[in-house]
Order: sequence, then structure tokens, then C-alpha cells
Amino acid sequence: MQPRQQTGRHAPTGADGAAGDPMIGRLLDRRYRILGRIARGGMASVYEATDIRLDRTVAVKVMHAGLGDDGEFADRFVREARAAARLSHPNVVAVYDQGEEDGTVYLAMELVSGHTLRDVIRKESPMAPAKALALLDPVLSALAAAHRAGLIHRDVKPENVLIATEPGTGASRIKVADFGLAKAVSADTQHTATSGVLIGTVSYLAPELVVDGRADPRADVYAAGVVLYELLTGNKPHEGESPIQVAYKHVHEDVPPPSRSVPGIPAYVDALVARATARQRELRPADARVLLHQVHRVSHALADGVRDDPELTADLAPLLLRAGDVEGDGEGDGEAGTADGPGRHDTAPDPFDDAELAGLLAPARPSAPGPDGGEERTSLIPRSHAAPPALPAASTRPPSTAGGGRRPRRRRGPLLLALLLVLAVAAGAGAWWFGWARYTSTPGVIGLTRPAALDRLRAAGLDPRLDDPAYSETVPAGHVIDTDPNAGSRVLDGGTVSVVISLGKERYDVPKLKGQTLDQAKAALEATHLSFAREVDRFSETVPEGIVLGSSPKAGTTERPGTAVTLFVSKGRKPIHLRDWTGKDADKAQAALEGKGLVVDRSSEEYSDSYDRGEVISQEPPGGTVYRGDTVRLVVSKGPELVRVPDGIRASGVDAATAELEALGFKVVVDNSAEYLGLGYVLKLSPGSGEMVPKGSTITLYLI
Repeated sequence: MQPRQQTGRHAPTGADGAAGDPMIGRLLDRRYRILGRIARGGMASVYEATDIRLDRTVAVKVMHAGLGDDGEFADRFVREARAAARLSHPNVVAVYDQGEEDGTVYLAMELVSGHTLRDVIRKESPMAPAKALALLDPVLSALAAAHRAGLIHRDVKPENVLIATEPGTGASRIKVADFGLAKAVSADTQHTATSGVLIGTVSYLAPELVVDGRADPRADVYAAGVVLYELLTGNKPHEGESPIQVAYKHVHEDVPPPSRSVPGIPAYVDALVARATARQRELRPADARVLLHQVHRVSHALADGVRDDPELTADLAPLLLRAGDVEGDGEGDGEAGTADGPGRHDTAPDPFDDAELAGLLAPARPSAPGPDGGEERTSLIPRSHAAPPALPAASTRPPSTAGGGRRPRRRRGPLLLALLLVLAVAAGAGAWWFGWARYTSTPGVIGLTRPAALDRLRAAGLDPRLDDPAYSETVPAGHVIDTDPNAGSRVLDGGTVSVVISLGKERYDVPKLKGQTLDQAKAALEATHLSFAREVDRFSETVPEGIVLGSSPKAGTTERPGTAVTLFVSKGRKPIHLRDWTGKDADKAQAALEGKGLVVDRSSEEYSDSYDRGEVISQEPPGGTVYRGDTVRLVVSKGPELVRVPDGIRASGVDAATAELEALGFKVVVDNSAEYLGLGYVLKLSPGSGEMVPKGSTITLYLI
């Protein structure tokens, strides 16, 4: 079987000895016949295989030897694979099956034909912001679905974004691969944290993964922001000679604004990248759904041709930047601090000291990404957990006297008692201060307008920070939905309270779909957060087959997200069966045909000896299928043609009379009259001279 064109997510098969791979030809788990190796990555190899049970071609990912030896890891891998298999989304590579045979842990997945986002970056980056966001949109849609299901990808990178070609149509669909795999392996490394192993692809690692290995959806948001930076500039934001140096930069240095590399990128696009890649995860969007909403806002601004939108830029910028903690207009290096304070983007503390850095610079298994922006594998990197150095013990020996003599003995009881009293008072004061006096209660501001809520929090001595806004079915737009901490919770005096402002009810207008194809209409519904319900086919005399006639609810109607919309689609013109009206009354035929919406042309009339006057002699078309508005032509009979019986026949000879009448088309019958004398002349004729009779009629001559 000729292998399909596969993605370039891993090293070429010939580069690492695929010919001698013992997996090739193996029947794995009595179901998957391994045909050949597609790619080899940092943690697993991917093979093309045949599922002999369902007779289909699949991709089988097999964990490298050693990762699957630990039974606890294998169990965790199975659990995560099952969770990933439950994730059904058009932008996610489907996981069909998982299993283990003789220590070989594997996943069976959808085999995708096409290429990767890495190939697109190589060929097309730097690219226009609108195109970069269009490529990122389905990636975030897939991640948002995963985050809703409680899954974290942990290894978002261009190599894991596949661009599949739909069979038959040739259309492209973006799919995200390897859900569940990185989390399973990461969980194992956290469990064995003393070994100092860090999992991930260093160019896209969130700082918290480097520092403590703990991740939530915001780690995926960070990686998506780095991918967006790479789409916009064609380069990774941090480079280094080793994976550890790159990881170190993710912790200590901010992702630079894309416009520094590609001038002309709007400031609000820079702000979007800065928000997604903030080193403090608290400053990033809460999950991919929130980031996707922000991407849509930026996409709309770009589509409208907006070059500068200070309000949108301020809205998207990380909260610390928004609050005025930094200065500068984006020029300069944005990394080094000053003697008076932190640098422009110093939003996260540096968690590594020099001793930890020295430990981190130990050799790592995989090599660093090449300068050409080549593919990166998921890496296993040593992570230092060195404890802070212990403080020197205080000396307990009293200083000696100048003369070296013995000090006089003193009574220590009263002194110790006084000291204990002082300590008790200090302890009580400390407990009062640290346990209660420093704290205040978070005032209730839910339902208040944004200005009123912020004023109330500031009046309580607290520092309000605006979190990402959210939709609400109950709280009007511009009013507070929630706070963190909640109302009544203890919070340090002067502490920060995050405030969530309502965007109002989440509603979307049903787009105008009339005139679009069914696929175009479905895509438009998905883009506006509505869903396709069903297709209802109807005849249309004006709209071609396959084109949308309208929708229910109608275009312009405001609906909740996910509302199912029925599409009415044209079946083309309604066919009409045409019967044969030959020999029938022409007036009745005309009425029946016009009643079906046909045009009747009966301008042609002819004499007919076969059809009575007013009957249809013939029609065009003679029968079959016609459509409303088509013309049917009827030829109507005028009856037989009439001819005048000539004068001068009486008293003429029988031969002459017969010849004249036959020349006019009459038939002649000769008979003797009652007065017949044998003279051979015409006494009278019937019908008589001057009468109008049908052509071909019989004339009887009576002779005398």
C-alpha cells in the first residue's frame, strides 16, 4: 500500500534507522499491523498501521522503551488516553484506542494527510496578523474544548498542529494532535520530581512549568501566544545554545513585541501577544476560551482596517502594564531593569539563583532547536530543586572579658521572668497583628457598576484589578459579576481584589445566509457561535439548487450561543408533468396549463379533416417534464376547409360538370332524375350551387 503524504512532525524516517525497527511488521495487540514508521519524536515513534479488525488505516504512537516500564506511569497514561478519546472536536486529532502489550504502551489515532503548521511558518512567515489569527483560531477552539473537559495539552507547538486535506473537497481543516500524552508523562515526572526531570518543548514552555512543573490551562495559553509570535515574525521569541538556556529565558525574559521584528504590526496585536505570554500566569487569559474571545476582538479590528485602537490595546495589555507599573512606549530592549525598579516587562519574579542555573546547565538529552527554526521534539530536561543555603548558626558562647577573669554570678530569675513577660506581650501583639489586624474584609460589590465597585474597593483600602470580562445571563453589561476573593473573605489590607465585569448576555445575531452554499452557511453559523440544526429542501423557481433560501430563526435575529438554526436549501425548479392534449378541447387545455404556471401559445390554427373545430391538432413539447414559466405551443383545428359549389353546373353536360367538380376536390355521383329522358344533361345537383361545403364532399348530379 502506498503510504499517504504525512505530516513533518518528526525527523525523517531514514534518519534514525527505520529500516531496522523491530516494530515494523509486528501485529500489535492482535489488532494493529505495523506497516512503517512515519516519524520519531522525543518520547514516542509514530507508525502507519492497519486496523485489521475495522479494516482501516490508522496512526499508532508507541512510547519509547523505558517510559512505559513503570506500571504506575502506564496506568496514568491509559487514564489520560481515555480522557483524550472522549474529546470529540473537529479540530482535534481523534484518539481511537489505547493499550499495552509486553511493555509496549501505544495509542491508536486518526491518520491525518497533509502538513503541519511548522511547514506553513517556514514558507509564509512573517505573515499578516489577520492570517496568523485565522490559523490560530481553530487551534484555540480545540484547546478551549479540551480545557472545558479538564484536559491540558502541555505541548502546544507548530509540530502538533496538523493541516489536513479533506478528501473529495480538497478543503483544509486544522487539527491539534497529542492531547493527553504530554499530561500523562508530565504527571509522571512530577511524581518523581527528585530526579529533576522536566517535560516539554522548550521553545513553548510556560515559566511555571520550568520552575515547579505545575500547569493549568494558562500554560497552553502561553504556548499558543508563542506560536502566534512565531507566525507573526517567523522566529521563536527565545533562542539559546541548549534547551536549558531557552527555558531559562522563558523564566527571566518577556516575549518581545512582534512589532520590534516586523514594524507595522498594530499595538493591539502586540498587546494580545503580551497578554497571552505574560510570565506571571495570573496575568494571562484564564483559558483558551478567553484567549479565543480576545483573538476574535483583534480579528474584527483588523478586518475593519483599524490601525490604532488605544482602548483595545489597554484592554488587552497585561494588568500590571495596564495599571501603570511600567513606563515606555515599546522602544528599547524591554528586558533590562533600571536602578530604580524593574524592567519594562518584569512581571514575574526570577525563581532561579546562580547555583540553580549552574545545576540547570547540565547536559540535556535532546538538542536545542536549530537556528533555522527546525522542528522541535518534546524534551526531557533536568530540573534543579536545590534547597536554599542554610544560614550560619549563631554563636552561643559569651564574649570573654578583657582580663580573661571569671564574671561574678548574678541572680537570673527576675530577669528571665521579665523577659518571658516581654516575649508573651510581643507574641500576643504579633498574633493580633499577623492574625487579624493586617486583614480586612472584602466588601460586596457584585451588581454594582464598574466605577462604583472600584471606588468601594479603593475606599476599603484594597487594590482592585480588572480580570477578563465575562458574559452573564443575570448581571447587566458593565456591572460586576464576581470578585476574587469573594465578598466577606479576609484579605490583606491593601491587597489585590480581582473584579470580573459583565459583558451582558451572550448573544449573537443570526447571519444573513441567503445566497450561500450549504457549507458556507454552516461555517458562518460556527463562526458566530451558533449551530446547524437540519437542512430542509424546498423548490425554488429563482434560486439554483444547493443554495440557501433562508433560515429559521431568520437572519438578524439575536440568539443565545449554540442556538440550532434550520437552513432552507433550494432543490431547484419544481418539475411539472406535461400531458398530451392532442384531440382535446383547446380552451380546456389552455386553462389547465396556465393553472400550472405555464405559458400557452395557441397562435397557430389549421384546417383539419380529422379534428373538429377548436380541438388541439398537436402540441410542443408533446409531453414529459417542464418547469413553471415554460411555453407550450398548441396547434388548434379550424375544422375542415369549406369550398363553394360552383354555378353553371345545371344544364351542362354530365362529363363537363363532373370534370369541373372533381377539379375543385369534390367527389361526384351521377343519378337519373324522375324526369330522366336520356339526354345526358344535368337537371339539378345536391348540394346546390352557391352552397359552402367541406372540401372533398360528395356532389350528386341528377340527369334528365
